[in-house]
Amino acid sequence: MDLFGLIGKPVSHSMSADYFTKKFAAEGCLDTKAYRLFELDTIADLKTLLAEQPDLRGLNVTYPYKKEIIPLLSSLSPEAERIGAVNCVRVEEDGRLVGYNTDYMGFGTSLDEFLGGAKPKALVLGTGGASQAVQACLEDKGFEFKTVSHSGNGDLSYEQLTPEVMAEYRLLINATPLGMAPRLEECVPIPYELLTDEHYLFDLIYNPATTEFLRRGQMQGAAVCNGQRMFVCQAEASWRIYGRL
Repeated sequence: MDLFGLIGKPVSHSMSADYFTKKFAAEGCLDTKAYRLFELDTIADLKTLLAEQPDLRGLNVTYPYKKEIIPLLSSLSPEAERIGAVNCVRVEEDGRLVGYNTDYMGFGTSLDEFLGGAKPKALVLGTGGASQAVQACLEDKGFEFKTVSHSGNGDLSYEQLTPEVMAEYRLLINATPLGMAPRLEECVPIPYELLTDEHYLFDLIYNPATTEFLRRGQMQGAAVCNGQRMFVCQAEASWRIYGRL
């Protein structure tokens, strides 16, 4: 049995196992392939997981390990090395772990469909692994953008989101885990009252389909998009990387 899975903490919100199980069934390989969720307390637990699950052929990586996993990998694809984050790992026959980033492609495809040719200045909320893929994609597409963070390593803090900034930057991208199931009440602390029908809100989260971030944006008339399309695109890219083993 070829085994695939997702590592992160938490992982209970993820629809990856359901998605890939249906995919295996559709492709007629459900008897030879399986997908499981693995919640790791620390990234150091990956070594134990690999020892206990010798049939693992590929892993998806979610928060908070997209950057932390890199020192444990044998090599990185060019896009993962440039971005500095990994969300897909192929386990080679000799045990080597090769890291990739499929968030870049999934986000880019979804963003193009959402904006329909518009190119507003963007605020990327968060500076973690997912944010790094978003930033690389925006840069390649020629978007002007700034990052926003509590930690001090962003271009702006949330306290610096003045009426002038909010009027100038009309695309807001949530690249944090705030609002992800089961903590549905959480949202990034932006001044929602300054949103208008000229703003676009993109949330990388897909569960729930409408996060508190998107709900508040809708109340102000903003166009909104969740991470469902991005999830599907990056999952299919992962499957191509695994080589449909």
